This record gives sequence, C-alpha cells and structure tokens, in this order.
Amino acid sequence: MQDLYFPLEFQFKISTLANDFSVKDAGGLPVCYVRQKLFKLKEEVIVFNDESQSEQLYTIKANQWIDFSAAYVFRDRTGQEIGRVARKGWASLWKAHYEAYDQNQQQDFTIREANAWVKVADGLLSELPIVGILTGYFFNPSYTVTRPDGTLIATLKKQKSFFGRKFTVTQESAFEPGEQERIVLSLMMMILLERRRG
Repeated sequence: MQDLYFPLEFQFKISTLANDFSVKDAGGLPVCYVRQKLFKLKEEVIVFNDESQSEQLYTIKANQWIDFSAAYVFRDRTGQEIGRVARKGWASLWKAHYEAYDQNQQQDFTIREANAWVKVADGLLSELPIVGILTGYFFNPSYTVTRPDGTLIATLKKQKSFFGRKFTVTQESAFEPGEQERIVLSLMMMILLERRRG
C-alpha cells in the first residue's frame, strides 16, 4: 500500500457474519479488502488485494490471547514484521487511545478519539427502539493520528450511515517513509476493535 490517493473510504459489509470491509481510494478504485477471522483466541485479520481475496497482502495478529492491552503485529506477504499497534489499556476506557510502532519498536504515532461524548451518546441512544436506528446519522466519532511531536498526520471519521458502515481517512500532512502503510494498517485494526465496542 504505497502512494495511495486520499481520502480513503472504509466500507463494512453488513451481509456477512464476519467483520469484513473494503477500502477504496479517492477515485473509487479498490485498495484492499480486510477480513477478520472469526472464533480465534488470538485475533487475526487478513488484508487481501481486493474482494476476490486472490492475493494476501498483510496479516495483523494479536501478540497474546484476547486481552485489554494486546498489541497487533503487522506482517507483509513475506512474513516480515513491519510494525504494530497497541491499545493503551486503561487510557482507552474513556477515549480510544492507541500507539503505533515501527519495525524497530520505536513509537511512530498515536491515535486518539477526538470526543468521547459522541461515543457515549451513540452507545446509550442506540439501545432505544426506533431512535437507535438513527444514531448513525447523528453521532459520528472521529480519531486523530499524530506524531510524538504533536503533528497531525491523518484523521479517521465515521460518515453518516445506518449501521456505522462507512469511515473516511484523510491525509493531513506529508507522510514520512513507511508511515502511510503503518497508518492505514493501524486504523484498520483500530476501527475493527472500536466498532465492536460500540
């Protein structure tokens, strides 16, 4: 995933039991297809070239059994580790907080939820009959991706839609070498985890 044409769109499929979604670029062309394996003690996600799933590009796998603070390791098609993202346990209870690392275990960037109240309102109101169907149009969380020096490099925002199906990733600053790939993989894993939380 190099030289991508931003913004990217993540669109979840609602017709399958699996937590699958496609990624398209600003021109509507497919970038990849993401499939989360079901019923695994260690979470595992496979990133394919497209919906045909004919070519595997990456794997994302938890480094331990289902855990509050698991790290998710990214490997390319050769099996080489290219980075990882980790949920910051207790810090993520109120607002989602993840840290991403490069292949040398150096912190690369941080992903944070912009406004925790949006998620709280969405979670509470989505449980109400009829009203719950409409929350996807009114409560749309967003997440910022920043470098350790505070530079904003990307944002991910849920778009107005039923069932929380669409998310947009926008580039905010020029990427450094290798950053684009790790940012997109980190956001893929994060949105799978956060979408499950509500």
